Amino acid sequence: MANIKSAKKRILVNQKRTARNKSIRSAVRTSIKKVTVAIEAKDKETAVSAFADAKSAIDRATSKGIYHKNTSARKISRLAQAVNKL
Repeated sequence: MANIKSAKKRILVNQKRTARNKSIRSAVRTSIKKVTVAIEAKDKETAVSAFADAKSAIDRATSKGIYHKNTSARKISRLAQAVNKL
């Protein structure tokens, strides 16, 4: 355990940021999964609406620094391709 006050603070701040990042990343994964489930079920309407939600969730995570912009662009591109194949 840290003895210095600034080190103790860093531990607390890191825990808080880790929890926030994990929560947002989990929400993004859930939204992506909704799109893939709709694609597997061949349900175009649901897939399109789920894709819009997933895209905004990925963009939000990118703006908060959780994903790199190229990573988010790749994820969105792959989802869009899958939805457009329906």
